[in-house]
Amino acid sequence: MISVSEALDRLFALASPLPVELVPLIEANGRVLARTVSARRDQPPFASSAMDGYALASAAPGLRFRVIGESAAGARFDGRLGPNEAVRIFTGAPVPEGATTVVIQEDVERFGDEILITDRLGSGDNIRPCGTDFRIGDQVLAPRWINPQDIALLASMNIATVPVTRRPRVALISTGDELVMPGEAPGPDQIIASNTLGLHAMLGDLGAEPRLLPIARDSESALRTVFGLIGDADLVITVGGASVGDHDLVARVVADLGMERAFHKVAMRPGKPLMSGKLGAAMMMGLPGNPVSAMVCGHLFMAPVIRSMLGLPAEPALRKRGPLAVDLPANGPREHYMRARILPEGLRPFERQDSSLLSILGEADALVVRPPFDPARAARDVVDFVPL
Repeated sequence: MISVSEALDRLFALASPLPVELVPLIEANGRVLARTVSARRDQPPFASSAMDGYALASAAPGLRFRVIGESAAGARFDGRLGPNEAVRIFTGAPVPEGATTVVIQEDVERFGDEILITDRLGSGDNIRPCGTDFRIGDQVLAPRWINPQDIALLASMNIATVPVTRRPRVALISTGDELVMPGEAPGPDQIIASNTLGLHAMLGDLGAEPRLLPIARDSESALRTVFGLIGDADLVITVGGASVGDHDLVARVVADLGMERAFHKVAMRPGKPLMSGKLGAAMMMGLPGNPVSAMVCGHLFMAPVIRSMLGLPAEPALRKRGPLAVDLPANGPREHYMRARILPEGLRPFERQDSSLLSILGEADALVVRPPFDPARAARDVVDFVPL
């Protein structure tokens, strides 16, 4: 068996960043920026007013000015301010030539075409200089997940098309005679296929394009048929059939199909039976069939691989540190990822940690990480955890 960190290093060695494609800005949210992009204009492109008020060459309490025009957003005042002159101005409008300050309307009294600066005059010029947000050539650095704030920024930079990494195409295969799809009537010895549905959802959140292939029954011919449907997948993920039981055929079939296996067992729980390699041009991961094991391996292995394929840094799942809310006994020889809740008093692992209990995983919002042979821990000891 190999360690979790060694398994992840081997996975990263198999994963290659995918090609770049251009997409319209409106479709770029949730994608990964593949190349650094630069602003095509200053923002704001002119000195603009930060408030509604009056643009003046100078201001002091008691001074009077004649209003000679108006400057609104999209309709500037076309002229130059002279002494004792004012221009009515609105937020975002260009500041007229000759103006050095904007007095907010609350600090002014108006009489027809004349204004009086009151003793309420505040400090500051209320002018946003040209380029105060960004200048032509300022960059948004790649790689990065593009979020709604980025979309607004790129739009204001006048970037209409965005270079993003192509979404990884992922083929998902459940294996086993015991499985039926949700909504079907299971036989007396059958269960509902849940793992690939959960992994499908996780892949969608990660920015991949998952495809759910038919369930592969427990025969070499059935497995070969389903593997023949992977098409142009960048990554093939099988669930179940990766251990050493008589009915666990995946390892044998993919070896016959020419897979170069990278590893087979990882010193962890849940999730010990795990394999990966190259199957033609596609990378392959074989996840364990126990529901919690498959989902935990999805967080620890599948998600970092997808991020790496998208061109993001090849890094393990995010870990944080926090105190335990309860005492824990010593850990055994495998790294243990304990399903837990984050509570005000600290991390509380569930008492039941069986790898078949999806109800427990559904309530968990963290995986407490216990290194191999970690000694007994007391409440308030600080430990690593993976947020879910």
